[in-house]
Amino acid sequence: MSSYRQLCKWSSCSPCEVTCPQPYASACNQPCVTSCGDSRAVVYPPPVAITFPGPILSTCPQESFVGSSAPLAMGS
Repeated sequence: MSSYRQLCKWSSCSPCEVTCPQPYASACNQPCVTSCGDSRAVVYPPPVAITFPGPILSTCPQESFVGSSAPLAMGS
């Protein structure tokens, strides 16, 4: 063990000098709501008009992008 310490002095060993940038992440989430026109039905006899409200459609599409990058520089 003492021979190992002589080969590599702890004060002379430098840490790894690799610089890594932050990973890239982006997300977009926008609600989308739309409605369709009303429907009408006529019932016979006697004639009666009934109006049904159109459906309301909603969705929340989500778009995401996540990436990583390699280290910018490697120490010697």
